[in-house]
Amino acid sequence: MDKNMEQKIEELLERGIIAEVFPSKEEFKKKLLSGEKIRFYIGADPTAKALHLGHAQNLMLLEDFRKLGHEVIFLIGDFTGMIGDPTEKASARVKQTREQVEENFKGWLNQTKNVLSFEAQENPVQVKYNSEWLGKLDFAEVLELASNFTVQQMLERDMFEKRMEETKPIYLHEFLYPLMQGYDSVAMDVDVELCGTDQIFNALAGRTLLKKLKNKDKFVVAANLIADEKTGTLMSKSNGTGVFLDLSANDLFGAIMSQPDGMIKPLLVGCTRISLDEIKDLMKLENPRDAKLRLAEEIVKIYHGEDESKSAKENFINTFSKKELPDEIAEFEVEKAEIKLAEFLVLSGNAKSMGEARRKIEQGGVSVDEEKLLDPQTTLDGKFDGKVFKVGKFGFAKIVFKK
Repeated sequence: MDKNMEQKIEELLERGIIAEVFPSKEEFKKKLLSGEKIRFYIGADPTAKALHLGHAQNLMLLEDFRKLGHEVIFLIGDFTGMIGDPTEKASARVKQTREQVEENFKGWLNQTKNVLSFEAQENPVQVKYNSEWLGKLDFAEVLELASNFTVQQMLERDMFEKRMEETKPIYLHEFLYPLMQGYDSVAMDVDVELCGTDQIFNALAGRTLLKKLKNKDKFVVAANLIADEKTGTLMSKSNGTGVFLDLSANDLFGAIMSQPDGMIKPLLVGCTRISLDEIKDLMKLENPRDAKLRLAEEIVKIYHGEDESKSAKENFINTFSKKELPDEIAEFEVEKAEIKLAEFLVLSGNAKSMGEARRKIEQGGVSVDEEKLLDPQTTLDGKFDGKVFKVGKFGFAKIVFKK
């Protein structure tokens, strides 16, 4: 293997994305340096319409290994997605219909086309669906697979222990989920599974099955979850830091700029391929906003192209530095003669609930014509027609009353 390839492998392993490797990082590195073509895969259940930057980090890692010449598979869990992964869930997931799952994964392929090389002439990313094999297993085969695990092993999962303590139900199909995900490794005969650290249990189930059924040792390469390095808080929709890949260029830029400062370095490391030397320089800048601008510009460029990225940056600076309105503002039509301010925030998607809307208003986060509105019960009528409401730092909504 030439020195250039060795350097690329070293940089990838030491970038700071990979948290753990089973059985060991040393053995995995040795495998990579052997020059052997290895089969990698990463899987995801299409239980939501949009992927987020946490997924994107791992998909970029998959693409990195493809560029090193390895065979890579993006597995769509269309079968397991109808059941739902119990990982980190305090209660059972609501089951998805096949139609919902299919609609979601079609959107995913469009969202990831700028990260994964599906159309590469040489060694393109393969897309597989686990319904191809899981949907064909009969009951006898499922029982045979289940005989490789014990109930005690499944109960070791933190979320199951917690549910038992809280006397919440654990459904049998949830017990079988790691078994199904584990069988994916057997069906595709993979060498390496990429996953987040929250998926290690399921990935190791696949390692167990592959060893028992094919006497093959699979590597499990677990990436760090994206978290605020100052507080340890994970990036997620529930705490307002989730960034989804279906956002427009302007909205994606704004979503990055709204991240807490502790998210800057994890996102630079995991969701861009800016060099580590440049990242070190960015983190030394006096104003974190400057590093965040570079981060936002790079991420938007990845998903929307350089021109859109430059335009989004200019729009952001004009809007939030020069106090100008953004070029594009979503309009929301109100069909009745009047509406309460809190209700309009929910209607426009700037609040998920009436309670959240009230909090934002009472905390001074809502204004119109640069005047704060502090009463959630403020009545909006025809006098507000065409007005633009600013919600928080980056939210805008225009109200239009139906004529």
